[in-house]
Amino acid sequence: MKAAADEREHEDIVAAGRPKVVETPAGPLYASRVRIYPRGVSGFYRNIKWAVLALCLAVYYVTPWIRFDRGPGAPDQAVLLDITNARGYFFWIEIWPQEIYYLTGLLLIGAVGLFLVSSLFGRLWCGYTCPQTVWTDLFMLVERWIEGERHQRMRLDRAPLSAAKFARKSAKHAAWLLISLTTGGAWIFYFNDAPTTMVEVLTGQSSLKLYFFVGLFTATTYVLAGFAREQVCTYMCPWPRFQAAMLDEQTLTVTYQAWRGEPRGKHKQGDSWEGRGDCVDCRACIAVCPTGIDIRDGMQLECIGCGLCIDACNDIMGKVGRPRELITFATLASQAERAKGHEAPYRLVRPRTIIYATMLAVVAGAMLAALLMRADVTLTVIRDRLPLFVTLSDGSIRNGYTLKIGNKAHEEREFRVRFDGAAAAGAEISLGEAAGVSGESVAVRADSVGTVRVYARLERAAVKAESLPVDIVLLDRTGREVARERTVFRGPAGRP
Repeated sequence: MKAAADEREHEDIVAAGRPKVVETPAGPLYASRVRIYPRGVSGFYRNIKWAVLALCLAVYYVTPWIRFDRGPGAPDQAVLLDITNARGYFFWIEIWPQEIYYLTGLLLIGAVGLFLVSSLFGRLWCGYTCPQTVWTDLFMLVERWIEGERHQRMRLDRAPLSAAKFARKSAKHAAWLLISLTTGGAWIFYFNDAPTTMVEVLTGQSSLKLYFFVGLFTATTYVLAGFAREQVCTYMCPWPRFQAAMLDEQTLTVTYQAWRGEPRGKHKQGDSWEGRGDCVDCRACIAVCPTGIDIRDGMQLECIGCGLCIDACNDIMGKVGRPRELITFATLASQAERAKGHEAPYRLVRPRTIIYATMLAVVAGAMLAALLMRADVTLTVIRDRLPLFVTLSDGSIRNGYTLKIGNKAHEEREFRVRFDGAAAAGAEISLGEAAGVSGESVAVRADSVGTVRVYARLERAAVKAESLPVDIVLLDRTGREVARERTVFRGPAGRP
């Protein structure tokens, strides 16, 4: 009775607030949003969503405060994207700007992983871990705490403005703004040292740019989770538009078992179930849906695969004494077989999952190999192009090079430069004046790039070609080779 009353109230609201629609020969051109009032529900999938929500929020808010000792002079925030100093830190991993391919690899892993999960379990990401879903769930929880359940919220919105209504609405929006503010504040901690930034923000010592971004992320969280809600999933997010390409008849999706539920209709206690389906048309599945759809109409773009309709239907089935899982996670293939009275096993391994899993393994393997083989010293050689070479007073030929030495260690290191290769035999090396240069060695500060000029001189008789291939080698204090770069030594055309 209560559910039916709720539905009647909702239909009244929709009818009273429905805007005029511009009709065209092809149908309506525009229709305003009909507000959705999701009802609270308890059950297996709702409990999973609460657990995932708590985990996601804990990871998001706590991560910037985790400390990780990297040694003197290095930031001790475990996860930090330091835009000012062009560094990215993730615990023991430090990423430099020229290593942007690691970010590319992470994006590929995320994309292919999403393809794989979607082909197996449908919109599992959308229903449980998408930030829009997580924060919308949190906002709706606060809304229920303050304004009450579905029918109470509907009645409150229909009521004229009063002191009680104003107080409840103000409390709800104040709570939403507080959550949004902590969300925006936590986001900037990923780009700045969290303790220092919090003190600066709270004491008014931070920059206007930082306050702007806090306000921006606060506003977007408040609007998207508080007001836009299902419209983000339906209209703003591109994923529903092409997720169908990831699905097939073996994908697990939220499914209404029509072969068992139809023909639907109201049922009174004591009536026979012969000649009718298990669906009692209570509309509980619609009342709890965060996007307001009727899952009995089949797979729809708006469905985020959260499974709350399963919990609601199982509760009703228990009350009327019918088997649970009238709405369930199932595949199209299994539903077709069950309609015939057969069972179809779930096929986890199939061509598309093999392709996605292989792609994921290849990209992840390449990323892991790149990290394991990652050198802590980089060398970039820039040969002088104007002039290509200089002929000295004694007839010898000199080339100039600019060396950029990247020291990724968290301590200062000293290097020596050597020319290698048959063409470089007898070359005399000298270092130009620069910071860190002492004699034949150059010191590079911790976690920085040092620049040094190098001059190589060869006797004219040794320059037997216009361009001679040579290697410039970096050696550490122990004489161990730590970096090598191929370049050329240029001389005059023709032989002496």
